[in-house]
Amino acid sequence: MRRKLVVGNWKMNGSLAANAALLSEVVAGLAGAKAASAVCVPAPYLAQCQAQLAGSALGWGAQDVSSHASGAYTGEVSVSMLQDFACSHVIIGHSERRAYHGETDAQVAAKTVVALAAGITPIVCIGETLAQREAGQTGAVVAEQLGAVLDAIGADDIAKIVLAYEPVWAIGTGKTATPQMAQDVHQVLREQLATKNAAAAGGVQILYGGSMKPDNAKELLAMPDIDGGLIGGAALKAGDFLAIIRAAD
Repeated sequence: MRRKLVVGNWKMNGSLAANAALLSEVVAGLAGAKAASAVCVPAPYLAQCQAQLAGSALGWGAQDVSSHASGAYTGEVSVSMLQDFACSHVIIGHSERRAYHGETDAQVAAKTVVALAAGITPIVCIGETLAQREAGQTGAVVAEQLGAVLDAIGADDIAKIVLAYEPVWAIGTGKTATPQMAQDVHQVLREQLATKNAAAAGGVQILYGGSMKPDNAKELLAMPDIDGGLIGGAALKAGDFLAIIRAAD
């Protein structure tokens, strides 16, 4: 039985004071929770998370990582830097990184390899645009995105990754895939994982990242291949984030 995982993606939000209050409220509300949980925060706040969350049930991680170990890459954050702050997870290939920074499938694969080598769990994001869905290309798009990662990692690494299906058309738009629509894609992804390592595929957590909220979380999480959520806006409100975690229990 796969343990549910709920990860908050703060995106480019936060302040020292607001973060402290949010994290304190979330940690206090996690007592007795069965689902695993973590927050992926802007890099400047990783030190704050490490200081405030060490020893708590709430994990923390980053929103991106460089595929380079060090050097003249202004603005980039290396995996060794994430290790310095004891990050458990890192989001890789988020649709906003793909859209606004031109990240390619090959770059996403390279970053996944770097994270795995450092012992940090990559949350590999995959998803289609509205135009691609309406053109009937969802299966082909997600297969190509995941395929690039599978080609770059070893069969044994399958068990060490987390996937996040994020239909781009359902992020920040108020639109949400129906639970069955999401389940259909999650099932396709799990079947593709099985082509690389059938034994490990059943244990991989596949999160849904398309505007999961307290009012739709339980129905989505009831699907057999939806193992949690990658939460955007709702992760910035302790009550909403905790409600989703409780729905995953």
